[in-house]
Amino acid sequence: MSEAEDADIIQIAREEGRVVVTLDADFHTLLALDAAVSPSVIRIRIERLRAQALMAVLLTVIAECEEDLTQGSAITVEPSRIRTRRLPLGSSV
Repeated sequence: MSEAEDADIIQIAREEGRVVVTLDADFHTLLALDAAVSPSVIRIRIERLRAQALMAVLLTVIAECEEDLTQGSAITVEPSRIRTRRLPLGSSV
């Protein structure tokens, strides 16, 4: 899906009940603009991860954020923390 438009990836993930994993901030922006409640998106903000390290990070995120992922969340993974925001974004005061 590397050639697909971001909006198309979101739509397919929503239809298939999948989670989007990305390095791209645009997915969280699209979720916010649409006031979307799904799909969950995991954004990785750790540079130069090799495949094995990325897999370890994703397994950790899935284990720690399982409920958030099933409820619909925008998750940002940084070197020292995991930030979780429930969808829709921008709805809380």
